[in-house]
Amino acid sequence: MKPIQVFMGAALLFMASVVASQTQAQIDGPPSRPVVDAPELAALGHHAVGVRTIKLVDHDASDVVAPHRDRMLLVDLWYPAVAVRGAKPAIYSGSLPAEQPGPPAVFTVPGLAVRNARPEGGHYPLVIVSHGRSNATAALSWLTENLASKGYVVAAIRHADRPRTEALEGPEILLRRPLDIAFVARSLQASLAHEGLIDPERTALIGYSMGGYGVLIDAGAALDPQGGPCKRVPGGALLPYAAGGPLQPATLVAHLRAVVAMAPWGEAVGAWGSTGLSGVTAPLFLIAGDRDHTVDYPSGARAILEATTSAPRYLLTYQGGGHAIGLGPAPPTMRSNTWDISWFEDPVWRKDRIIAINLHMITAFLDRYVKGDESRAAYLDGLVPESTAGSWQALPGTPFGARSPGTNGVTLWKGFQRDYAEGLELLRRDAQSAGTQK
Repeated sequence: MKPIQVFMGAALLFMASVVASQTQAQIDGPPSRPVVDAPELAALGHHAVGVRTIKLVDHDASDVVAPHRDRMLLVDLWYPAVAVRGAKPAIYSGSLPAEQPGPPAVFTVPGLAVRNARPEGGHYPLVIVSHGRSNATAALSWLTENLASKGYVVAAIRHADRPRTEALEGPEILLRRPLDIAFVARSLQASLAHEGLIDPERTALIGYSMGGYGVLIDAGAALDPQGGPCKRVPGGALLPYAAGGPLQPATLVAHLRAVVAMAPWGEAVGAWGSTGLSGVTAPLFLIAGDRDHTVDYPSGARAILEATTSAPRYLLTYQGGGHAIGLGPAPPTMRSNTWDISWFEDPVWRKDRIIAINLHMITAFLDRYVKGDESRAAYLDGLVPESTAGSWQALPGTPFGARSPGTNGVTLWKGFQRDYAEGLELLRRDAQSAGTQK
């Protein structure tokens, strides 16, 4: 080969490696920054984001070991912050159970928030986030950072679940999820309001999987004393918090404006019986995949939609999607085996696509029901239920990446791009009134 050919070949290889590195950097960048084919409201807001970790102690906590003991919880708090030029963004770390008998699988996630940045002035809505069984808040930064950039203070609880190898792990989650959420909500509504950071009367809850079970209870879903959770917790420790129990009010969150439950656990095991879910009155947004092999879809999210009769509610379904709709994209260290990657990635759907759609819909829902922005109703109401059925005959010259206006006969879901509103279903139900239901 001639020298010039060698040079050109090396140059091309170098350019290819640069492009590949840039592409991988995009993939491995902060998951809170949506990809180019994201629907409209997924985009980051105009606020810089800060993050700090606080410690809360419940000095009279009930658990499966003792009725009254100190329970320490770490809470990761994201908030609108004063931008600092050149500040180094946070890198989050966490771990998830590995396939036995391996040790926990450790991972990191790049962020865009600056740790301990000075809060930006304003009384923002408070959003409490509860992760799934054995999960980590680091895997939810796609949501927490994005919402904070849009003017929300977001508190993600590190529930510190016991190892799955311990017999009391499951029962403790059933007891503690709703109690942890309620305790953190009460604590932060007081302390952050005193700090001048939040408006405690505008509070929302978001839960994934077992976190979804928890937020539904905190929104008013009354546990059935004869249902699965109450039977699984030893010593009847959950019964005082069930329907009619003396401590049921301790599970309720005050000033609740909205609830989001992603792949929520509980209905398939009769957690709330035939009437318990009617206690939910705050607007509810459910998100699920109809091929969820962890939480059954027909007896899970789909049944919850029909049973929460006292609340206006929605169900967004990923057709063909599974359970891994709540966590971010698989970090590099979680891509080497199927067990690890299955915590994060769906077998059918691109994860960055799921994140983008979730952010768009959750933003529309929270902006409308928590911030009172009725312009967001157009992104939720009046849509054709099957996204694939929507149409848009755009005028000549309309850019391919333009987003649907959702007006004047356009039925493609508002805010979505052409060819990118596929495989979704959005069902809506009004709060039951006078024996009728939409």
